[in-house]
Amino acid sequence: MTACWYVLHSKPNNEELLWEQLSSRKVETFYPRIRVQTVNPRARKVKPYFPGYVFIHADLEQVAPSTLQWMPGARGFVSFDSQPSMVPDALIHAVKKRVDEINAAGPESRELFDGLKHGDQVEIQSGPFAGYEAIFDARLPGSERVRVLLMMLQGKSLTKMEIPAGLLERKKRHKPILL
Repeated sequence: MTACWYVLHSKPNNEELLWEQLSSRKVETFYPRIRVQTVNPRARKVKPYFPGYVFIHADLEQVAPSTLQWMPGARGFVSFDSQPSMVPDALIHAVKKRVDEINAAGPESRELFDGLKHGDQVEIQSGPFAGYEAIFDARLPGSERVRVLLMMLQGKSLTKMEIPAGLLERKKRHKPILL
């Protein structure tokens, strides 16, 4: 078997510890982080893009999964049917690209989300809900995440979701044509 990407779930606020543990054991990791503009000057200026998760690239026939899932800071693999789930290389590359774009833009350029008001229509641009329309609910304080209301079941049900602000784009409103 060859090396594949997997996701390790970390204990709360232990992504950094888990990443350090994996790095010290020479396990290839991807720990996506973004720079944030904080309200508190003592707060961390870099936060995980996926809080609670670290990606690893390993051959699980060569490295026993138990040594990875039970190391300090880890809660275990993201699994289905008790088998660690593989993450496609293309998804890892897409996430890396998106995180690089967000970090290149810097926290200051994210002010366009400050202009969003409760009730504004937005569209999710990437991720598993790409193309879905949602209603902006709130920006979560001290983070680059927002809460949106996703329209489910043909618009009859609204589901609250917290997602990275960088995945949203304000829905362009069509102005009526006056004749």
